Amino acid sequence: QVQLVESGGGLVQPGGSLRLSCAASRSIFSINVMSWYRQAPGKEREPVAQITSGGNTNYADSVKGRFTISRDNAKNTMYLQMNSLKPEDTAVYYCRAVLGNHEYWGQGTQVTVSS
Repeated sequence: QVQLVESGGGLVQPGGSLRLSCAASRSIFSINVMSWYRQAPGKEREPVAQITSGGNTNYADSVKGRFTISRDNAKNTMYLQMNSLKPEDTAVYYCRAVLGNHEYWGQGTQVTVSS
């Protein structure tokens, strides 16, 4: 079992940057897949980026070239560096971990991109 806590959200102007963090309650070394998802008002939750224990990454087409996912096993933390933010990136961002046959979610952090 693992608890996940996101942080780093906030209000930013278009073109700005934010770095989200997802802190885990236990070692993430053995967690095979960790991901960021987001959910905008009135829309379904969608995947944003994924990173495996081996460091392989995947991104949604809408964020490729702007967002970077990473993980620091020593700090039990996953990150999402978001650059060149757009108003359409506004959403609640969630981290997800898959451990065995179970998936775990954080409570989410709000990101608002607006002038």
